Amino acid sequence: MTPSLKIDFVSDISCPWCVIGLKSLEQALERVAGDMTATLHFQPFELNPQMPLEGQEITEHITEKYGITPAQADANRENIRLRGESVGFTFSKADQRGGGRSRIYNTFDAHRLLHWAGLEGAEQQKALKEALFKAYFTEGQSPASHEVLARVAGEVGLDAAQAREVLASDDYADEVREREAFYQSQGIHSVPAVVINDRHLISGGQPAEVFEQALRQIAAAG
Repeated sequence: MTPSLKIDFVSDISCPWCVIGLKSLEQALERVAGDMTATLHFQPFELNPQMPLEGQEITEHITEKYGITPAQADANRENIRLRGESVGFTFSKADQRGGGRSRIYNTFDAHRLLHWAGLEGAEQQKALKEALFKAYFTEGQSPASHEVLARVAGEVGLDAAQAREVLASDDYADEVREREAFYQSQGIHSVPAVVINDRHLISGGQPAEVFEQALRQIAAAG
């Protein structure tokens, strides 16, 4: 009997290492596809839950939060850009014109929309998650904008009008907060965090080889 794995991918839309981790995990899942099946669920985590809707300039935010210099922040972003390139994802460089990629935004409404998408289906949720990563990190659009969120939902085949209704309401706010609180109570305070079968945790944007080895070991152990 082919082993089946449940994978919860805990992450934030504004987390670049989450993009890298997801791309690497997808590569690993392709490599093990003949030996096991897996269902992927995206769980919410906010890196900056107190961030106002208008956001904050990215270098200012990073230097304040992590106590590093602007030069170090730029070097970190370049490292992330290169890692993204290695897994087939394009991180645009932050511009100075106030574009989305030059700012960090509040992502709570994006997580509400992702929760709704998950109720529509796992594939729909995955498509929306990946499209939101691209909208923010590649195209520099704001994941706090209801207009952007609804449009992206429509582009991946979800009902854009229903997405707007969700965003205009408080729908799924309690559910998102409950899931966030649950994973924090499990000791997850940084992302990405990949939880397999509710028991095994893999932290960080690991290479595909690390994910593949872990998936095979867990599947073999039953």
